[in-house]
Amino acid sequence: MLDLTKLAGELPGISQHLKQEANASRVRLERAQELLSLARGRQEELVELQKKWRDRTIFANATPIEPLNTRIEITPTPTQHTVFATDGSQISPSHHEIAYCYLINIGRVMLHYGQSLHPLLDNLPEIYYKPEDLYISKQWGIRTDEWMGHCRTVSEAKALAEMACQWVKPPGAHYLTPNLAMVDGSLIYWFLEGMPTEARDRLLLPILDAWEELRQTKIPLIGYLSVARSSEATNFLRLQACRYDTPDCLTHCANLDRLPCQIVDPLRDTTLWGNLLQPGQRGTLWRSSAKILDLYPESLRTHFCYVHVGEEIARIEVPQWVIEDADLFNQSLSIVLGQVYKGYGYPVALAESHNQAVVRSRDRAHFFALLEQQMIRAGLRNVGTSYKEARKRSSIA
Repeated sequence: MLDLTKLAGELPGISQHLKQEANASRVRLERAQELLSLARGRQEELVELQKKWRDRTIFANATPIEPLNTRIEITPTPTQHTVFATDGSQISPSHHEIAYCYLINIGRVMLHYGQSLHPLLDNLPEIYYKPEDLYISKQWGIRTDEWMGHCRTVSEAKALAEMACQWVKPPGAHYLTPNLAMVDGSLIYWFLEGMPTEARDRLLLPILDAWEELRQTKIPLIGYLSVARSSEATNFLRLQACRYDTPDCLTHCANLDRLPCQIVDPLRDTTLWGNLLQPGQRGTLWRSSAKILDLYPESLRTHFCYVHVGEEIARIEVPQWVIEDADLFNQSLSIVLGQVYKGYGYPVALAESHNQAVVRSRDRAHFFALLEQQMIRAGLRNVGTSYKEARKRSSIA
């Protein structure tokens, strides 16, 4: 049990630290706004420098594909439209449970607006217990619980494409009702960059296949990031802040503890664009520079922009094929904004897919109770949790 009396003595120090951080953030923000103003006048020059010296730059910086002062009002949401979303949850494997296995539960949501159709709200649970499921990741030095999380991401993408493409008309047809597929989080799988090739392909290729199916069916895909921590866009301003003629970090600054251009670091993109955008506006469209995107097909390369959704600045990520169709891109943003308004600050489809997927403590208990009954029926003996697990679930104090 947490002793709040003892904890109270630590709180004043935290408050003072946060106050100091707020003051420092305000200084960084003012400097970033100055750099942004200067960069607007030489944007094309900076993009050329970025392109030429990218392999010598040691920080991730996105490329603006629109003017840095872009501010666009998002159009009203179409009266008739359909939104698809998936999210996942899991029961992690434990040697202290009655059986060493794990469960992945995928929540699915399909919401129709202005069409007098019933929504779909359900979930797809699946148990993994075979040796190839539990131990295959060991050969790559990846823990089973970590691998389970990656497999959940794959299952979310496959379930989203299957649900959406089965509902929407066949490819090539003319769609009268706009559609949108949404995922909670990024479309850029940074965690795959350092993974062995065989393991990475087992995860990335099925995801890209699912996204390609959405593209073929002309269902736009959106990744919604709330409280995004990325600095990809503000890092572009470090090219403006560079004191050298060329941004050759490996030559000029390789031996320095702190790069001279880090005057705006750490400053999140959302902090800067939160002071530039009005509610209902989107900012500049950017092309991400993440190295993992080199493995994506050109049509699925991730772009992003920041949108003032009223309660916060959200990062919206889309595949390249979506932004190539300006009407489709604008329509997708309008549906996203409508979802945020309907969800009182967060997209209602994503919130509901999470609610469908989440595995609560009582669900976990019911799952293992059902598993125990099945094992006993199968003639297994000595079925039960470890003594350690049994004692942790009760107290004699």
